[in-house]
Amino acid sequence: MNERKLSAWVEAGVIDPAAAARIRAFEGQHSRPLALWAVIGIGALAIALGLISVVAANWDAIPATVRLGIHLALLAGAAIALWVLRGRNAWGEEALLFVFGALGLTFMGHIGQAYQTTSPLWQPLAIWLVLFAPLFLLRGQSWLAALGLGGVLIVAVWSFAADHDARDGSFLVFALPTALPLVLAPLGAVLRVRSDRAAFWRRLEELGFGYALGGASLIAITSGIQERATGWYADRAWTNLMIWAAAAFAAAAAVWLVRSDRSNRTAAVVLAAAGIVALLAWPIQSMQVAGALLFMALWAVVAACALRGGWRGVFQLAVAVLALRLIVLSFELEDDLLSSGAGLIVSGLLILGIAWVAVRVARKYAPAKEDAA
Repeated sequence: MNERKLSAWVEAGVIDPAAAARIRAFEGQHSRPLALWAVIGIGALAIALGLISVVAANWDAIPATVRLGIHLALLAGAAIALWVLRGRNAWGEEALLFVFGALGLTFMGHIGQAYQTTSPLWQPLAIWLVLFAPLFLLRGQSWLAALGLGGVLIVAVWSFAADHDARDGSFLVFALPTALPLVLAPLGAVLRVRSDRAAFWRRLEELGFGYALGGASLIAITSGIQERATGWYADRAWTNLMIWAAAAFAAAAAVWLVRSDRSNRTAAVVLAAAGIVALLAWPIQSMQVAGALLFMALWAVVAACALRGGWRGVFQLAVAVLALRLIVLSFELEDDLLSSGAGLIVSGLLILGIAWVAVRVARKYAPAKEDAA
C-alpha cells in the first residue's frame, strides 16, 4: 500500500483517518510480499537451470531407461501432489496442474528422442489431449490451464491440417479440424454459468472468441492478396470457407442461446460476423482494397459490439487494429510515393494523424473500466 498517497487522501479530505486505518488493516492482511516472492522465484529458477545444465552436460551418459524412469517418477509425483492439494490451495493446484501437463507433453518428446522415433507433431499432441485434457477440464481454474489446453488444441489441429492438406487437400482434413477450436466459445459460455470455476470457463470462452476473430481476420487479409483459384482448387477453397462459416454460425447460435444477456448477445454477433467474413472472402479474392475493407468492416463490428457489451479492452484493441490497417493500406496504395522524401513525409504525417485519432476515439468512447468484461 502506498502510504504517502494514503496520507495525501486523508489531508485532502477524500477519506477520513478511520477509513485510512481500515484500508491499512485490509491491505496488511491481504498484502503479497512481491519482492520476497521474486527473490524466491529467482532462486528456484537458478536451481532449475543448474539442474538442467547438469543433466544436459551428461545427457548421453545417462541410459535412456534411467532418464525415462526419472521422468515418469516426476509425473507420478506431480499426480500425487495434485491429489493431495485438491481443494486446499487453488493457485498451488493450478500451477501444479500446468506443470503436470507440461511434464506429460515433454515425456512424449522424450520417448521419441530416447528411441530415435519420429512422428508428425499432431500425433503426440492428440495423445496428450486424450490423456490430459479431461483432467484440465475437470480441475482447471484460471487462464493458465485454459491457455495450456486451448493452445495445445489449436497447434494440434493446424499441424494435422498442414500434414494432410499437402497430401490430399480434402476439406475433411483442413476445414473441419481448423474449425474445431471454435467450439471453445460455446463450451465456455455454457459451463461458466453452471460451474463454480467460472474463471476457467470464461477464459476458454474468450480463447474460442479470439480464435474466431483471428481466423476471420486472416481470411479477410488473405482474400485480398490470394489469386483466384480455378478447377478443383476453386471448389476446395469454396468448401473450406463454407465449412468455417457454418462452424462460426453454429458457435454464435450456441452462445446466443445459452443466456440472453448483453455480453452473450454481443459475443454471438461477433462470432456471426466472423462467419459472414468467410462467406464474403470468396467473391473478393485478389481484390486488395476489397480485402482491406472487409477486414476493417469486421473490426468495426467488433468495436461496436465492444461498446454494446462494455468491453473496454476489446474496444481499444479494435480501434488500434483499425488504425494499424489504415496505415498499412496507405503504404499499399501509395508505395510509389515512398521512393521520395516527400512521400515519406506524407506517410509519416498520415501515421501520426491516424494514431492521434485512434487515441482520441479510444479515450472518448471506450467503456468505463468497471464495466469491462
